[in-house]
Amino acid sequence: MGVRVDAVQIIDVIAEMEHWIVTRAAGHFVAFTGMHGVTEAQVDPSLKQILNSADLVVADGMPLVWLGRRHGRDMRRRVYGPELLETFCCNTGPFYRHYFYGGGPGVAERLAEVLNERYGVRTVGTYSPPFRPLTGEEEAEVVRRIRAAAPDVVWVGLSTPKQERWMYDYRARLGVPVMAGVGAAFDFLAGTVRQAPVWMRENGLEWLFRLANEPLRLWRRYLVLGPRFACEVLLELLGDKTSDSQAEPKKPNPKNAAWKA
Repeated sequence: MGVRVDAVQIIDVIAEMEHWIVTRAAGHFVAFTGMHGVTEAQVDPSLKQILNSADLVVADGMPLVWLGRRHGRDMRRRVYGPELLETFCCNTGPFYRHYFYGGGPGVAERLAEVLNERYGVRTVGTYSPPFRPLTGEEEAEVVRRIRAAAPDVVWVGLSTPKQERWMYDYRARLGVPVMAGVGAAFDFLAGTVRQAPVWMRENGLEWLFRLANEPLRLWRRYLVLGPRFACEVLLELLGDKTSDSQAEPKKPNPKNAAWKA
């Protein structure tokens, strides 16, 4: 379906993020995507271009993990946004400077408190944007705030595709080594929204739990885009849809190799 997905695991992503921080190379961003992002990219060429320009595009959903395995990649688990955020903070503690952008009113602040209590994380700023496009003055203020705070990593908790567009648009303006779009991780780790049980998350059933808890917000994602994603994948597997790139051989590949979803 023309979207690059990097066959990496959480520990690989953390190592790459730390490398960017240590080398102070600004402008990197990590996109977490699943069937939702890949399907949206089929009708929005600009989103597909954004995903394919990310420094890492990781499989945040089990369907992409299953497809990666079919392509011969050693993908044991998905790179789940909340788990990566918490693991990064657990492994690095107070060593880096964090900025949390996104979430509803008070969510980013609560998240910062939780991570500080658990792991001693240093938060240098939070911002909960309004649920509308920012004005020019607001955009300039966001840039000023983040540059003044000088974080090592900006965690972005907006929904797809909003967070991917935000990181792409701001990557050259903030002077930050890395941004990571972790979506609902803000609400989950702050405790404002319940997570699915582990057994559901590990077996590709998180969507069912989330749909049952937020039907009005998520019905289109799972009941419309989900079946469309399945049909697109089936057509590719049957050879009835020409992919955006040449097919790759089905053999073991380096763990950091990318493939086309």
